[in-house]
Amino acid sequence: MGELALRYPPHSLLVSTGRHGGSETSDPRFPQPIDHTPIRATRLRTLNGLALWTARASALVRRTRPGFGWCAELKPAGYPARWLRVRYGLPYGVIVHGTELLLLQAKIGRSRFKRWTARALLGGAAVVVANSRWTAELARSVLGALDLPALAADVRVVPLGTTPSHFRPGIDPRPVRERYGLDGGPWLLTVSRLDTHKGIDTVIRALPAVRAAFPAARYAVAGVGARRPEFERLVRGLGLGDAVKFLGFVGDDQLPALYNAADLYVGASRRYDLLAEGFGIALVEASACGLAVVGGRSGGVPDAVRDGETGILVDPDDPAAVAAGISGLLADAAARRRMGDAGRRAVETYYNWDRVAADLIRIDGEFRRGPPPGAR
Repeated sequence: MGELALRYPPHSLLVSTGRHGGSETSDPRFPQPIDHTPIRATRLRTLNGLALWTARASALVRRTRPGFGWCAELKPAGYPARWLRVRYGLPYGVIVHGTELLLLQAKIGRSRFKRWTARALLGGAAVVVANSRWTAELARSVLGALDLPALAADVRVVPLGTTPSHFRPGIDPRPVRERYGLDGGPWLLTVSRLDTHKGIDTVIRALPAVRAAFPAARYAVAGVGARRPEFERLVRGLGLGDAVKFLGFVGDDQLPALYNAADLYVGASRRYDLLAEGFGIALVEASACGLAVVGGRSGGVPDAVRDGETGILVDPDDPAAVAAGISGLLADAAARRRMGDAGRRAVETYYNWDRVAADLIRIDGEFRRGPPPGAR
């Protein structure tokens, strides 16, 4: 949503959110007014937060008379949006990401109250926008279960993107290699929250087979999360030693160089319980930097990785399949270069925030109400 705010025409979008640390330095870079409800953004989901946000948003609507509203997610943004629709007739769109729909699907089957609230929030929307074809199919299923057939029939798909001027090939990787001890290689890379559905454990299990063919191959994981101790125990149990490096949090300023330091990107995300990958922005960041990608054939990943063109898709539940995919590309430098070049072109022409914003602005225009009589 920040990328969208950067790309709407200046002063044509009003951002309503909670308080964020550091917003006094980040807000001025946006060409839009940003209004902060006087409560931490993490508290907007509370009853008090929703009441404050709804009252604040209502005042903004009365003052500015907007024609359309975007919800960055169904909850909590859907609550004030629904109120604004009922009270002021403001149409709104909801952007859905995948995992929240899996959770909602489970809840509406066993709770009448959850079903009622979900139907109210989604049923009040003018349009639902999904980040991938998989997420769109899931949204259609949920909307169908909520008896909202018209909305289900018109779910829009807007795959996400990245910034090709920031994530690009040709960045000197030596400083980041030195900082994180990424000597030797070839290096596999995953940039992800350390969660079970991200498939990091599958890649670790695949690594012994990869190293049987490429003894110097190593695996770097950038990100933080509660599963790190579990993954570290798995590394020790497989006797991988320093073949796997957990880099911790890597700032956005260093990520492009980190992608450039790798030889192959691996994103073996899979469905796990109520968790799945709705799209996978790190996959297109890697493509933007000219890396070939091994992705999991699961969730929305096939919308981010063009199988056989920008990378390959493998069974993310099968370490042997993941190992075969990795080893096949490590053995074929020409294929890696070809896929990396194709990935870069795909980002320049499609998987970029300019195209995403243009798609969303066009959808906004379809549903935007006209200005009230006498309004500017």
